[in-house]
Amino acid sequence: MSPRPDVVVRDAAGADAPAIAGIYNHYIRETTITFEVDEVSSADIAARIDKVQADRYPWLVALIAGRVVGYAYAGAFSGRCAYAHTAEVSVYLDSTAGGHGIGTALYGELFARIRHRGVHAVIGVIALPNPASVALHEKFGMLKVAHMPEVGWKFGSWIDVGYWQVNLDGGSVSP
Repeated sequence: MSPRPDVVVRDAAGADAPAIAGIYNHYIRETTITFEVDEVSSADIAARIDKVQADRYPWLVALIAGRVVGYAYAGAFSGRCAYAHTAEVSVYLDSTAGGHGIGTALYGELFARIRHRGVHAVIGVIALPNPASVALHEKFGMLKVAHMPEVGWKFGSWIDVGYWQVNLDGGSVSP
């Protein structure tokens, strides 16, 4: 899973917050991929980046020709101590950037970093249907382990959620 040579993946910084907010707000306004309903400000995103990084998890951005075209981050799956080796991951791409290997570049670096952090289990939560996200998660060895019907309500419709999981040390995962 080698990254595209024209994609630069690096740690997110506060200066990236406006571009990240722009990417994310598209999904808030136009899709059911996120269950947030109110747009976020650059300050909101900057605070989220700071929190993730303060918790020693990565928040990464992908750039092409210096422009942020996507981002991915990991965070605690739960605040309970027994989940300390389980992380939840998310990735979002500019609405015109899907299907070009950018998500693969982001997740490749993100997974490498959380593996070095000692994460055992990685969880991806996907609003369904979302075939592109399912394909990306499965590309990284994640298996669907749960399906929760009609747990979200947005744009006048019920939305299902699926959970995908991979254990980074090769431990078994069963659907």
